[in-house]
Amino acid sequence: MGKTAGNRDWTQIYAIYGIQQWQTLVFLLFHAFFFSLLSLLFLIYFDQICFFLDSFFLSGASRLTAGFTGAVTALSAVCLLFAAANFVYSDVPLQYEMAQRMVSSVSDWSCVKTALDLGCGRGILLNAVATQLKKTGSSGRVVGLDRSKRTTLSTLRTAKLEGVQEYVTCREGDVRTLPFGDNYFDVVVSSVFVHTVGKEHGQKSVEAAAERMRVLGEIVRVVKPGGLCVVWDLLHVPEYVRRLHELKMEDIRVSERVTAFMAGSHIVTFRKPSELVAGPREVRLDWR
Repeated sequence: MGKTAGNRDWTQIYAIYGIQQWQTLVFLLFHAFFFSLLSLLFLIYFDQICFFLDSFFLSGASRLTAGFTGAVTALSAVCLLFAAANFVYSDVPLQYEMAQRMVSSVSDWSCVKTALDLGCGRGILLNAVATQLKKTGSSGRVVGLDRSKRTTLSTLRTAKLEGVQEYVTCREGDVRTLPFGDNYFDVVVSSVFVHTVGKEHGQKSVEAAAERMRVLGEIVRVVKPGGLCVVWDLLHVPEYVRRLHELKMEDIRVSERVTAFMAGSHIVTFRKPSELVAGPREVRLDWR
């Protein structure tokens, strides 16, 4: 399957992390196959379909209707196949590549003693952080927090497969009320997670937005003054930036748009100031 940027075989990475939401992939592929078969039937039996439609439409309209319907089904099949391909790419290769990019935002991991991965999931980003700690000979540790105990146990398994288990701790907890003290972590990271908080209220609801802002507030609370936060997320990045302005964070950077799971995404990096001061901050776009 080729090599990654770090010369790792994709088959090895898939063997460790697998497909997280394979049900979605099966759903997309099933419907892509169905619409492909339907469009093929329209092509093979076009004249017979037109003859059948003649009893319902005016002369000539049946061919237009059959042709239009066949074209729509074929286009639907193509769109579903594209969505499935984007899902497969986003689920492992893109998340792996973005994790490498996120950890590169920290200039010196040897100085990091405590790091937090919010919504650690399978541990792609968590293990990338742990790998950096291991490479630099740091005595630090990274904590992975997730809402599910079952997920945290699975994450510990992937850390062992990556050979970084001694640098990883996993905890079950509520991201809206983090079970850590103020100013605890040197670095906080999160990968395509914050947008899922409050989704039971509806993504565009006021309640969901309030819960996402609460999570951002918790991130700011637990990171040390001068500490760095790196958040990659979908859909709601502009509201995160506005909230970070209100919280008077420093060095706010927004990356270029990256399509993930058929939606726009950005990496937001910011630093908690050593002393909070009043006044607006400027967002700097990082196009690297």
